[in-house]
Amino acid sequence: MKAMLRVFSLMIVILSLAACQQTLRPNDDNGITGIYYLLKFDGTTLPGTVMHDGVALEVHTGSFFINADGTCFSRTRFTPPGGEEEIREVHAKYVVKDSRLIMKWEGAGTTEGTVEGDIFTMDNHGMIFEYTRNP
Repeated sequence: MKAMLRVFSLMIVILSLAACQQTLRPNDDNGITGIYYLLKFDGTTLPGTVMHDGVALEVHTGSFFINADGTCFSRTRFTPPGGEEEIREVHAKYVVKDSRLIMKWEGAGTTEGTVEGDIFTMDNHGMIFEYTRNP
């Protein structure tokens, strides 16, 4: 009887832990998570030149990662004028509100984007970035 009680207690603990894990695990009900690849910025296809703070940057590639845990990040490969190729990665936390992805960037401001099917579009202070999940 004691052995059965221990097994039963152990099963309850395991089921409770599984239920907690299920509750704590991020949920992707909105279907937006994934890796998006930069297609265009301000209508310019890649590779291309973009003006940022009065400086022309040659952008080679870009990706945007939307995670189910409410975090996202952008990784861009570019070359500044007269410089060597660089990779810049910036991180944010996001919320989805009325089909908009609202991102609060670490050490910076807030931007908004939308996901329609496999296309993610982000307005970064007037500069429009267009990404796709299917490169």
